[in-house]
Amino acid sequence: MKPENDISKKIRSSFPSLQRELNNRPIIYMDGPGGTQVPEQVVGAMNDYYYKSNANRHGFFPSSEETDETILSARANASEFLGAEGSHTISFGQNMTSLNYSLSKAIGRYLQPGEEVLITQLDHEANRAPWLSLRELGIEVREVNLLESGKLDYEDFSDKINDNTRLVAMGCASNAIGTVNDMAWVRKKTYEYGAWMVLDAVHYAPHFSIDVQAIGCEFLFCSAYKFYGPHVGIMYSKPGILDRLSTDSLRTQEQMAPYKIETGTLNHAALAGVSAAIDFIASLGDGEDKRAKLVDAMSRLTSYERELGEKLYSGLNSIEDVKVIGEDFNSEMRAPTVSILIEGFRAEELCQFLGKEGICAWDGHFYAVKAIEVLGLLERGGVTRFGISAYTNIKEVEQVVSKVSDFVS
Repeated sequence: MKPENDISKKIRSSFPSLQRELNNRPIIYMDGPGGTQVPEQVVGAMNDYYYKSNANRHGFFPSSEETDETILSARANASEFLGAEGSHTISFGQNMTSLNYSLSKAIGRYLQPGEEVLITQLDHEANRAPWLSLRELGIEVREVNLLESGKLDYEDFSDKINDNTRLVAMGCASNAIGTVNDMAWVRKKTYEYGAWMVLDAVHYAPHFSIDVQAIGCEFLFCSAYKFYGPHVGIMYSKPGILDRLSTDSLRTQEQMAPYKIETGTLNHAALAGVSAAIDFIASLGDGEDKRAKLVDAMSRLTSYERELGEKLYSGLNSIEDVKVIGEDFNSEMRAPTVSILIEGFRAEELCQFLGKEGICAWDGHFYAVKAIEVLGLLERGGVTRFGISAYTNIKEVEQVVSKVSDFVS
């Protein structure tokens, strides 16, 4: 890896948690798919809000006016991050799951019994359970099958989408095994049948540039805590779509997009952190405006993380009795998330060993329980998952491979 391409060298000092040690050794954070570490700029922005501007919105005094600006700035920044038409397309919530439940309930009122929703077996439960709940209303909910390779069965998709399909809910990338789905192909299919498209980009957003207008989706979700920010759910809605739906909201809430799906007072300090996280990413790129900087930054991150992901994949795959789950990095698009099985051991046993060595890694199904179940891995405790983030470096990848080898031997 060329020194000029090592993004981690430029940013590691910005992450206070990277200074932590266990037994006189730096902790290695390979747990990014469950939530990344946070740079000091984000912590500082949230602290500044509490120090200076802690008030509710729409007041005629400085701290309240600053809160209004904090919310507007967060919507504008998220809009730039997603390539959206403007801040009026961005709604916030406690997390992606709660926003999607609110959306599914609203769409459930819009659909008629017998109409269909298509979901996938690869998805996180946050983009399955809210839609499965519509069966109680007489809505038909069908599932696209997952292949043993870890890819969706697109032939099965073609067989199941039909004239009665009103909505397709799909993840952009699997948080469990790193598969990136063919969104363009699916969008083309939904256009053929006049169906809406709802995308879960929670695992995709930290690793790839997003352009919702180019994708053409009606709705897209992501979560700031997966891209160096605080716990805030973000929902994009195509202009005019949300206004057509009947959402659960108080009569005092603005009955228009983007407000009508937001319940109660937002976490204003966290929204300051969302803006700071997006500004942090933009600082890694070049361009004439923020959108251009974000696109350039994400392109650099994609390339950097893919190189490290390939090294992690090949290193782990070379260890006897280790099986990497999912596609290799010959795939045109693949998230830098590598999950493994070790013959004769459960996933948590490896994680317990690594934890004592100061390596943070997750075990289990990661709420993509259907995918792990279909792959026949649930009874074995799921998989052990490693995730590359912007602050990961090659030395850490090598140490992870070495420690997994030690565990096996």
